[in-house]
Amino acid sequence: MTYVVTESCIKCKYTDCVEVCPVDCFHAGPNFLVIDPDECIDCTLCVAECPVEAIYAEDDLPENQRHFIALNAELSKTWKTIVEKIDPPEDADEWAKVKDKKNLLER
Repeated sequence: MTYVVTESCIKCKYTDCVEVCPVDCFHAGPNFLVIDPDECIDCTLCVAECPVEAIYAEDDLPENQRHFIALNAELSKTWKTIVEKIDPPEDADEWAKVKDKKNLLER
């Protein structure tokens, strides 16, 4: 089992989760983070750190978010690893309240 970043992270891109990850499995894109399933050790530390509750255990993903399993795996192969917390976008708090953001994901 691995952990998966879901739609809630899009355009929020808080990186609190990155700081607590002991294996550096997070990768950053323009407006979204993903977890490399081959690096994730299922420690659960990142889940509590995410202010928008965007991280789920693969087995606990809501049905409408299951496609993010493949998306995390795909994008983690091309996006750079992120190991330190960075400032979120200025409008992250506003985007945290928005649902149905998959079409806004930038690759």
